[in-house]
Amino acid sequence: MNTQRLKERIKENPKLKKLVLDFIMHPIKTRPQWWIRLFMFTYIKKGKKSIIYRSVRKDLPPFNRFSLGEYSVVEDYCCLNNAVGDLLIGNHARIGLGATIIGPVKIGNYSHIGQSSTLSGLNHDFEDISKPIFTQGVTTGQIIIEDDVWVGANAVILPGVTIGTHSVVAAGSVVSQSIPPYSVCAGVPARVLKTYDFDAKEWVKVAKK
Repeated sequence: MNTQRLKERIKENPKLKKLVLDFIMHPIKTRPQWWIRLFMFTYIKKGKKSIIYRSVRKDLPPFNRFSLGEYSVVEDYCCLNNAVGDLLIGNHARIGLGATIIGPVKIGNYSHIGQSSTLSGLNHDFEDISKPIFTQGVTTGQIIIEDDVWVGANAVILPGVTIGTHSVVAAGSVVSQSIPPYSVCAGVPARVLKTYDFDAKEWVKVAKK
């Protein structure tokens, strides 16, 4: 039986799913059990010369993918979490001090995520007011940071957002909608301020709507 089919069978059986989940994830700390973390080196993928600093919190259970490309760095005090979706980071990427990355997230080559930024591919469900929010589960939307993107410090990228190639997200922005390639965005919520004009070969301001 292949891995994907096994995962599907576990998901189809609520009791088995809870049993497996409790074995892998601490039910209160919501991070991998200590015995799972002991074997983390066997299933997380790190490319040549890549670095994850010791202080990084690695909430990386084995049932979803994590990979860090060649010559990429995850700096001190970050949190990496793939519990609800794959977390894939390309080559020559850098995750700045204190950033939080919660999958499903894909970060391209040469992209830099600024200090204390948050990229979260999940939302908590809250529709049923008779139940506590934390018991209602989550929905996910993959965040895609394409190649050569610069996300400034303290930015927040919300589920389902794509940031196009060679774009800049200004510090402190909250990005709730996708940003096209070769753009500069800023604000709460973020909007595009500049785009690159390939005919004029210069950055051009975008008029307010």
